[in-house]
Amino acid sequence: MEYLLHIAIMILLYIMLSQSLVIVAGYSGMISLAHAGFYGIGAYTTALLSVKLGFPFLVNLPIAIIISGLIAFIISTIALRTVDDYFIIITLGIQVVIFSLMNNLMEVTNGPLGIPGIPAIKIFGFWFDSKISFLLLALALAVLIYFILRYITKSPFGLVLKGLSEDEIFTKSLGKNVYAAKVISFTIGAMLAAIPGVLYAHYVTYIDPTSFTVDESIFIFAIVIIGGMRSLLGAALAAAFLVILPEALRFVGMPNNIAANMRQIIYGGILVFMMFRYSKGFIVKSQDK
Repeated sequence: MEYLLHIAIMILLYIMLSQSLVIVAGYSGMISLAHAGFYGIGAYTTALLSVKLGFPFLVNLPIAIIISGLIAFIISTIALRTVDDYFIIITLGIQVVIFSLMNNLMEVTNGPLGIPGIPAIKIFGFWFDSKISFLLLALALAVLIYFILRYITKSPFGLVLKGLSEDEIFTKSLGKNVYAAKVISFTIGAMLAAIPGVLYAHYVTYIDPTSFTVDESIFIFAIVIIGGMRSLLGAALAAAFLVILPEALRFVGMPNNIAANMRQIIYGGILVFMMFRYSKGFIVKSQDK
């Protein structure tokens, strides 16, 4: 039972991460490989505030969101002066820089040794120190993020984002401020990515830089692609699929000497098949209605 609850919690964290990237990559058409960096900023912010300063969760969460948003805003105002492949390379560089800072600022982040002893979440005297209570909290925040993004994507601003992802020049010709829309979209995505970062830090009670690598950014982006670039529901279902799949493969009986490699081969093969079979998105191929 504890194992199943753990899987459910991880699914919810990746649902939040992938949906926060949908507004950036799906609606704004910006391929970002820095999302795990903002996820890590949220985790490290709450870890430092709670362990070193004793700040509570309800204080840490908005601070983490604001810090992640400010960093994203500053970065995006510079990075968005480039386009297409150059923007992707810049976000990759940003991810590497964030990881390097986490890994090398020994005085602040404790470097590769990480930050242990992160306390459980306490809200109004109630401790979320069991998996069931934490699952309910994560579910509540995941639902909140979904409806925030749902509202944004259905708003006039969301239509502008959709337009610039399809035809940026035409959208600009209508008098829309494309540059500002992209900056706002990138900032919102980073701010929302900090929320699962905060939850993750308090859930595992220990973080280190290896949880926020380029590979993690690629994994989050893979969820968005497989779920459908503009589908919030698709991102949720794809997150569940990609989290459950490697766990399910553990129960496939294979000789011990080849089990690990075969699981990787089977996992990769299934992903390739799904991308060919559902080229416009896995499970939900069209935009949320």
